[in-house]
Amino acid sequence: MNDKTFDNPVFVKDGQFIALEIACVADALDFLDEWPRNRRGPIYDTAKRACHRAHDGLVPVSVARDAFAGFARSVNILEDVSGVLPWMTAPNTGRGGIPV
Repeated sequence: MNDKTFDNPVFVKDGQFIALEIACVADALDFLDEWPRNRRGPIYDTAKRACHRAHDGLVPVSVARDAFAGFARSVNILEDVSGVLPWMTAPNTGRGGIPV
């Protein structure tokens, strides 16, 4: 296991229907590196700095996770997956998708 892994992953929206799992400092840095330059700002800078410091062992990984989640919340891409997804609880079906 990577010692830079988040205790709980952060899920972010990547488009309208896709959620990406950000599970570690490296994932967060990769995501931040791909973020459009014209949409970067002070919260982005704080998140990136926190991730670099966690990568270097200067701050706990939880600081990087919280900073990244704060960034995602600030740009409205944080995905709440705390509830069970509907497809995970679909009723049992018989042949042809008919509920039984």
